[in-house]
Amino acid sequence: MYYIGIDLGGTNIAAGIVDEEGKLVRKGSVPTRAEREADEVIKDMASLCRNLLDEEGLTLSDVAYAGIATPGIADHDTGVVVYANNLRFSNYPLAAKLKEFLGIEKVYIENDANAAAKGEAACGAAKGYKNSVMITLGTGLGGGIIINGEVYSGFNYAGAELGHVVIEVDGLQCTCGRRGCWEAYSSATGLINMTKAKLGETNDTIMHDMVKADGKVSGRTAFDAMRKGDKAGQEVVDKYIYYLAMGIVNMINIFQPEVFVIGGGICNEKNYLTDPLMKIIDKEQYSRDSSKRTQIRIAELGNDAGIIGAAMLGK
Repeated sequence: MYYIGIDLGGTNIAAGIVDEEGKLVRKGSVPTRAEREADEVIKDMASLCRNLLDEEGLTLSDVAYAGIATPGIADHDTGVVVYANNLRFSNYPLAAKLKEFLGIEKVYIENDANAAAKGEAACGAAKGYKNSVMITLGTGLGGGIIINGEVYSGFNYAGAELGHVVIEVDGLQCTCGRRGCWEAYSSATGLINMTKAKLGETNDTIMHDMVKADGKVSGRTAFDAMRKGDKAGQEVVDKYIYYLAMGIVNMINIFQPEVFVIGGGICNEKNYLTDPLMKIIDKEQYSRDSSKRTQIRIAELGNDAGIIGAAMLGK
């Protein structure tokens, strides 16, 4: 049998066909056009799925179920999206609508960050382990928790908002309305904001020259400047990694997962990120003297984590 996995984003709907081993055998995407009524978005989702099946020479009879990774609060028991701020979803019966428009019998839904964590647990960096935590460092800081192989989302399906734990009391303003959230410091946006702040404090650094040449500040700017010996770049990187490590240590101390997975483009920095990160984590975690300690791993599924995780929701 095969499974359909769908990653519903504010910009694109990505979908794929996944086999029983968790291998993505076919994928595609269409624009979400999120300003439309919800039913119109799901009709396009269904059309994308039918096209992928046709391209692979399959029919719905070959598919056990479909899974959807959606933004917002996803009630996986009823198949209803309670709320999603970047889509016109409010108590929207997402699972029922895809069943109707696609003609499939079983549909599972889950929050997109939770689904990505499920994907890494089932087929990626945390495969073979029962307990894992994943964060994704992007525009925000998404989180997902897997306990005994199952997604943990709280009694109201709004759990695992790891980016919105405060690590700096009365700190930077976060988009959620609080101040000092982990997301404000450790997302890619947080890194860019730190870099801009440092540029405003200094003059004539390598970072200034790089920004002039590139025409913008990116998540790579401080790391690239650091590698060229720039002191200001090094200070930004050190500050960013410190806050990232503090948040990870907090999560390890709470959950003590077998594996902690980090995803997002910042992971492309590889050892420049992970080596100093691990030094802080090893020093700060409560379990530092234990023979059993959480493994820190880089996510393996990349942008396909949501699709594969959604496809694994029924397993």
